[in-house]
Amino acid sequence: MKVHIVPHSHWDREWYFNIEDSNLLLGENMTHLMGVLEKREDYSSYSFDAQASILDEYIKVYPENRERLKKLIEDKRIFVGPWYTQTDSLLVNKESIIRNLQYGIDICEEFGYSTPVGYLPDIFGQNQYLPSIFKGFEIESAIFQRGVYTDQLKGNLNFNWVSPDGNKIDTNNIYLGYGPGKFLEAGEEYVNEKLLPMLEKLKNLNKDCDVLLLPAGGDQVLIREHFPEVIEELNKKNLGYEFVLSNYEDFMKEAWDGKNYKNTIEGELRGCEKSRIHRTIGSQRYDIKVANSRVENKILKVLEPLSVMGMDLGIEYPQRWLDVCWKLLFDVHAHDSIGGCNSDSTNAEIVNRIDKVEKIVDGLINIAKKKIVTGIAKTLKKEDIITLFNTHPKTKKSETKVVTFTRGNAPVIKNLDGTTVESEIVSSEYISGGKVVIVTAQGEREEEVPGYHRAEIKVRDVLIPSMGYKTFIVEDDSRELDLSKTVTPEIENDYYKILVEKETLFLINKSTGERVEEFLGFESCLDGGDSYDFSPVKDDEKKYFNNFSVVSTYKGEGFERIELVSISKEPRQLEVATTLELVRGSEIIKVEQKIDNQEENHRLRCVINSGMKKQKLSYSDSGFSLVEHTTEEQRLEMWRENKYAEAPVPIYNLENMVILKDEEKKLEFIGEGIKEYEVVDTKLAVTLFRAVGVLGNDNLMWRPGRASGINNKVVYTPDAQMKEEQTFTYALVVGEATGTAQSYRNMENYLQKDISYHLQNLNTFEERVERFEIPKVLEETPAEKTGFEIRNKSVFISVVKRSHRGASKIVRVFNPTEKNEVVSFEGEVTEVNLKENFLGKGREFVLRPGGYKTFKI
Repeated sequence: MKVHIVPHSHWDREWYFNIEDSNLLLGENMTHLMGVLEKREDYSSYSFDAQASILDEYIKVYPENRERLKKLIEDKRIFVGPWYTQTDSLLVNKESIIRNLQYGIDICEEFGYSTPVGYLPDIFGQNQYLPSIFKGFEIESAIFQRGVYTDQLKGNLNFNWVSPDGNKIDTNNIYLGYGPGKFLEAGEEYVNEKLLPMLEKLKNLNKDCDVLLLPAGGDQVLIREHFPEVIEELNKKNLGYEFVLSNYEDFMKEAWDGKNYKNTIEGELRGCEKSRIHRTIGSQRYDIKVANSRVENKILKVLEPLSVMGMDLGIEYPQRWLDVCWKLLFDVHAHDSIGGCNSDSTNAEIVNRIDKVEKIVDGLINIAKKKIVTGIAKTLKKEDIITLFNTHPKTKKSETKVVTFTRGNAPVIKNLDGTTVESEIVSSEYISGGKVVIVTAQGEREEEVPGYHRAEIKVRDVLIPSMGYKTFIVEDDSRELDLSKTVTPEIENDYYKILVEKETLFLINKSTGERVEEFLGFESCLDGGDSYDFSPVKDDEKKYFNNFSVVSTYKGEGFERIELVSISKEPRQLEVATTLELVRGSEIIKVEQKIDNQEENHRLRCVINSGMKKQKLSYSDSGFSLVEHTTEEQRLEMWRENKYAEAPVPIYNLENMVILKDEEKKLEFIGEGIKEYEVVDTKLAVTLFRAVGVLGNDNLMWRPGRASGINNKVVYTPDAQMKEEQTFTYALVVGEATGTAQSYRNMENYLQKDISYHLQNLNTFEERVERFEIPKVLEETPAEKTGFEIRNKSVFISVVKRSHRGASKIVRVFNPTEKNEVVSFEGEVTEVNLKENFLGKGREFVLRPGGYKTFKI
């Protein structure tokens, strides 16, 4: 039996140390590695994790070594890629996973070669679409550690891993992790007590294969220069194994050559038998997760499609700035980073990194809007205009919030023909104009500037073209506004009535007449865990509070809003402010909750009553479709006896949505940045946040044994106690059962951003770079623009952007439903894979259930 020894380094970008520490070590280690390989031809190859980011970072500081490094990569002496960073696959947007590979492969290929193996040595669980995504990048095999149960393997570490769309890849599970051969040597004691028992274990799990994989590396390790000699000595011992110095690509080729492994494993993998998955890491450092989700959505749902619109009008696509933004986000998306299981100083850098990206993105959006609307003003010869944008390839007819700045307090929105648009002023705030400095021959002189009003207006029932915009007139006006609030205990729209009775919140579904009692509440409990995992505390009782007092109510023409407060005083003093909003004609209930947390070591969940019978299954979105989860985990009964690494608690992640449903009813939860939920009987418990103060703890109730992370030093994380004001926004839909497509339409409508631009000269601070002059402003630009449209309501958009190479538009669509759907285009388009390589041409394409396709237009 042949044993492939793969020397490697697993390179954490940051963790309990900062990225600067990592890069300093990188400079030392990479230079040393190149020197060893150049001197020793018998050291055939070395795998430097799977991250192109190390190439970027190393060459920044050592540009003179570029050609040396390039030659070693071209000659397959150093293996890198295909990732940019080792991304977490369950806590980031599906498009972020795709872009991470896209950038990683491109950079590695610039250096000569990208490893064609989807290598995932350490991430906390596997996204159900990873096989399909790898396949889309022409990667035919994968190797990972965490997430599979031993009984799923059926005696073979090699298996077929299949995505929901039917794509499958050759896969190997590194059952003993990525470091079993880290201290490889040929001494009798090591061979007999460590090496041979490990090989025997692997051999017993490879009944249909005579090739074993023994990864020989660890975190940030140096190359083991003595390995060729060790392997030579091992082969002389006639241990019954042939040892070879190898790499992951060669191992997969030999392990799968001529083999037909029967075992198939499907979808998402979160098994925690032999490796910790950290099932509750989705609620750690909510501030990082919500900021990341917000910025991802700004790029994917606003900046990129808006920039595609701008391309059509002659504006340069901001690819270089997008490259900067994506690479900064990829550092955020590394499995420890987005998990929040880091030192406070590292988490502070992560927050600052996201903030930096958001500032760039906001500025780019501002510039694109300003250029377009300035061009429109030249066409119309008007400056009192506002343009509403639709960055989605479907015509939009819904309520849109706009912001205006006028001298008067009550501006009116009108069509270009002078007719009034139906709208409602939500708020109108007077803003001082401040002072301006005038330079004269006698010196500087300050002059008062007249004030103005900032108004938020909801515009209704206006059709905004797909991938386009429409322009309106802003007419200055002043009048008495009645924006007063009352304390009436109820709000309603066409679908629901929400009311408070005796401090309890009720929901009445108007279509069915059903009354859901105790619709919302909160669960508070102690958290004895750490930055990786929630842990119950022995003898602690979960405290449930659902007392709602009405603070104010607003009833407008198009929407109604109620503000509530809930208070828990014992044993933790928590006060939650909840705002519920119902919009005319919409079945989406908008929810905002705020808490100024000053308590330590606890967890807070919002509990939503589904009004249904006890649920056995729940569904959350992951990648391009839903993933089914059981609400009760059978493996939980014997996890201690079976010595699992952690308890397989039925707590799950969501990308954006959770659905509970039966044949008659449904409950949909749609969030942005909330990443963890559990179903308890008839209720959906969504984790708002956790507060803990230490990186790692020993012997948690759900995770026995050593502390995760660094376990020879206690790293305190007071910032992770989350003593700050936090805001949680999400939507709920309650009612009669509908198909998957309707649930995705609700999610699409809620997450789509309102984008407008008022051309004016009163306020220069609302948007990031508004007060500065910009060049290349468009000349005459049409007042209304329509782009391409996806008309099938059961087909959804993942991305609209410019091609990674070239100037074509790239559109990715997906079908989350259970039956085939057709997507059609007016003209012929090119189908490409995720690498944006040619697949075919046509005008009509079939999307299979759970499938997605990418088109170049």
